[in-house]
Amino acid sequence: FGLANAQDVKFGVKGSLALSNLTGDTDGADVKSKMGFNAGGFAEFKLADKFSIQPEILYSLQGTKFENIVMPFDGDFVNSNLTFNLSYINIPVMFKYYVADKFSIEAGPQIGFLTSAKGLVKIDGYPGEIKESVKEMFKSTDFTLNLGCGYNFTENISAGVRYGIGLSNIAKQVSGEDFKWHNNVFALSVGYKF
Repeated sequence: FGLANAQDVKFGVKGSLALSNLTGDTDGADVKSKMGFNAGGFAEFKLADKFSIQPEILYSLQGTKFENIVMPFDGDFVNSNLTFNLSYINIPVMFKYYVADKFSIEAGPQIGFLTSAKGLVKIDGYPGEIKESVKEMFKSTDFTLNLGCGYNFTENISAGVRYGIGLSNIAKQVSGEDFKWHNNVFALSVGYKF
């Protein structure tokens, strides 16, 4: 950051609509993406004519839906749907290359800190839902590789597309069983630079 002059630093806020899911051990369940969002702030440091680095801090709602899971309930096995609602504080650091004056491609690592994890179960043939904290099922940190691109409509307004590929297993051992789950998030964002 010491290479960047003060006039080459832009601060901003951004928000995204996101589709997320978990990949890995699904035990034959139908995995569906879950709609969520993320929002937060960023700083873009221009390092050269076409290169910049952009650290961000984002609050992110993500997770997934597992459909058609057979699980024990009330002395029987029933068909159910399970939704995981996961909240993270994500800190990506994006390296940006401006292919054209207003268009950039980007890549960079991200660390995420789990703030909450809720499970919601709907059982076929039964009214209502079962909600509970499932934070003990998930590791507290997540590592992701982000790839994307962005376009600056004006000096202040921008939009972007980003795909986050989960690199680390976020699942803990549950009831003596090992699971491997990875976060994956596709996001469409808009940003405002001050």
